[in-house]
Amino acid sequence: MMLRATALTALAALVGCAQIEGLEGADPRPEPRPDTATVSVPELAAPPPPAAARTVEEFDTTTAEQRAEASVAPAVATEEALGVTVASLGDPTEAGFWVRTPLVSETRQGRIVYPQTGQSAQVELQPLDADPGAGSQVSLAAFRLIGAPLTGLPEIEVFAQ
Repeated sequence: MMLRATALTALAALVGCAQIEGLEGADPRPEPRPDTATVSVPELAAPPPPAAARTVEEFDTTTAEQRAEASVAPAVATEEALGVTVASLGDPTEAGFWVRTPLVSETRQGRIVYPQTGQSAQVELQPLDADPGAGSQVSLAAFRLIGAPLTGLPEIEVFAQ
């Protein structure tokens, strides 16, 4: 029995290596679409918060430079309005600028706007398996950047690039 488990584990490891082998050196970014202008996308990732984080500032690990870059609206004439959605605070332990929304079916770059403040944030739009009217989850960093109340359910506008 132990020999069988060891053999299956080794086989699984080999299969995993075979799948990863073809990806070495591959560029994970999609090719730009020919009908859109090249957009400077800010670095949306940030390190995870420390395990002992308790305050908003401790959970939001984005840098001042990342926040400044994410707050600049892209100069893209082909930006597509996806709609308005009710936003709730997503998992605060997942750092960066992102929105999980049923308004997209695949991960892509975008922007959100909070009409109450007029502030916007460039974000990574991630699909959320839910009905379009179900609302969206917004990262702590993006929520703070647009000036939306963390404990509220504000309506935000969502745009795709």
